[in-house]
Amino acid sequence: MNKIKFSLFFIVLCLLFSTPALAVKIEISAPGEQTIPLAITRLLPIEEPLQGLAEEFQQVLEADLDLSGLFAQVDPAAFLDDAAKLTLLSTMVDFAQWRMLGAEAVIKGGYRLQGEKLTIELRLYDVISRRLLTGRRYIGKMNDVRKIAHAFADQVLLGLTDELGPFSSRIAYISKRTGHKELYLMDVDGYKPQRLTDHRTIVLNPDFSPTRKEITFTSYKAGNPDLYRKEIYTGRESRLSLKQGLNIGGRYSPDGREVALTLSKDKNSELYLIGTDGTIHKRLTNHYGIDVDPSWSPEGTRIAFVSDRRGNPNVFIVDVHSLEVERLTFAGKYNATPAWSPKGKRIAFARLADRKFDIFSINADGSDERQLTFGAGSKEHPRWSPDGRFLVYSLDRDGEKSIWVMRADGTGARRISAAGAADSHPAWSGRW
Repeated sequence: MNKIKFSLFFIVLCLLFSTPALAVKIEISAPGEQTIPLAITRLLPIEEPLQGLAEEFQQVLEADLDLSGLFAQVDPAAFLDDAAKLTLLSTMVDFAQWRMLGAEAVIKGGYRLQGEKLTIELRLYDVISRRLLTGRRYIGKMNDVRKIAHAFADQVLLGLTDELGPFSSRIAYISKRTGHKELYLMDVDGYKPQRLTDHRTIVLNPDFSPTRKEITFTSYKAGNPDLYRKEIYTGRESRLSLKQGLNIGGRYSPDGREVALTLSKDKNSELYLIGTDGTIHKRLTNHYGIDVDPSWSPEGTRIAFVSDRRGNPNVFIVDVHSLEVERLTFAGKYNATPAWSPKGKRIAFARLADRKFDIFSINADGSDERQLTFGAGSKEHPRWSPDGRFLVYSLDRDGEKSIWVMRADGTGARRISAAGAADSHPAWSGRW
């Protein structure tokens, strides 16, 4: 597991100019509300050029910012001579050129390689107010170029929306590419897929700890669907819940102290809370119906789940303290796998109609239900990015299962998992 450690760290550059409140503040909050004309210049060598580095960096940064839906990227073919100048101070930037091109923000940067140490200097400028929005110096190795690009994409969103992006986080998922369902981990754009388990059986339903770099998942390794926990970097794993029957759908509480899951130890599928040592803290449901797929509210006081207690499977919400249950969804004959947004307002879920699933979202009070996906194939298992801007989900189409991401409004959908494998059950990590 040490292979997935990055040597990358970053140092906030002490800049000659501070970043006071802008004279003209750029504000964007959601795709479609406003797009900022953004110019992304090519990364320039501070000393000797390195083949392929600037191209790889550009590809990753552009893809991240395009996915956000917040920017209209200025055509590089229209760039003037300032784009070819290594200007890392705002006083050296020819803002008049960028205004002439209609850009309201511009990204500039340079790199150098000293032995094995790669340094990349990056700046985001507000063209309108002619000021620096954010600047970073990243230090790593040559194989950290993609990581650095993701990290700066996060900073661009922070500089323009006051909230860090999710591009440096990771996605766990289940893949059958070895012939067995095993747990994998990849970057948010699908790069660097790594297998985390070798159970050679059925592995399901990963979830990330919000406080530690570890994952829970269900595995049949010991002959029973037990809940496991696994440390990502050390590779150490252990069984967290091994009650007779189902131990499935484990979801960490927002503070990381408890796990909600389904147990069938009493011959019926009910929701429970267990501690991180596996001890049962509380039984949440007590009904003859099947209760599965728990998902915590961000404040940790409510849990959305699926139950057939009213006939067809629908999404319900249980109060963790009072144990009162409210029904959330009423439409459709089969609603499944709810996921509560980290923002708290909306819950995503999958609904079966016309023999296929699609992704929907709904306010936590049951209002404003919206269908997010359309077209061929079943879209299932939605999970939110840590900033609530995006959803990851699995698509089963033409006999192949794959992992996709889209914006929270359903736009910008793109495949991120590799072709030729059965990939499903994604989970999005917090910020690492």
